[in-house]
Amino acid sequence: LLSEAGDETLTLQEVEGNTITLHTGITGIQSDAQILWIYGPEKAEEKILNSQVFKGETVTEISERFKERLQLNRISGALTIRNISRNDSGVYLFQVLTGRFSSRTFSVSVYAPVSAPVIINQRGKRSVSSTEPCFLLCTVENGEDVNLSWYRENERISITNNTDLSVPLNLSLQIQHHDKNTNTYICVSANPVSYKTSSLNTTQLCYHNS
Repeated sequence: LLSEAGDETLTLQEVEGNTITLHTGITGIQSDAQILWIYGPEKAEEKILNSQVFKGETVTEISERFKERLQLNRISGALTIRNISRNDSGVYLFQVLTGRFSSRTFSVSVYAPVSAPVIINQRGKRSVSSTEPCFLLCTVENGEDVNLSWYRENERISITNNTDLSVPLNLSLQIQHHDKNTNTYICVSANPVSYKTSSLNTTQLCYHNS
């Protein structure tokens, strides 16, 4: 819990389409204080909210970019952003001007939900041989900070990622016939805010029942 505003940058991550609240750690802001929220993709430069009191009435101006999506708590200065998008990722600076000046900086990263991985047989056919291994490929649509992993039981046995988002992520797996019923294999796609899994069915993809 935060007791007061400070110099450190708070890092937040959220799924696009959700609602996020930037908590300032302040309580009891003076009723006549001016509250500012400033935003920028790399550094805070654009004033997106300016809330002031004129002649006893509160006047709050919100930039066109965030129109209808911002809600300010004037007691704490907390800013709620509805229907947040990946374009809203960046730096948010909170400032309150009363008898003394307080500020807090937030770094917000917004991600798309990760896609579900798909497992295929690389050879395109099931084996009838008890000696032939099964060659599998797990694939998923790539995205920002997406990892693709194979798990055997609860142990991760391989992982991959690629900063080139134009190509899908692929991760191969080779299993032996004698292993088909002894271990559970799961492919997992994940980013910082979500994950999806796909379980391997060896009978369907690798070996005929025997």
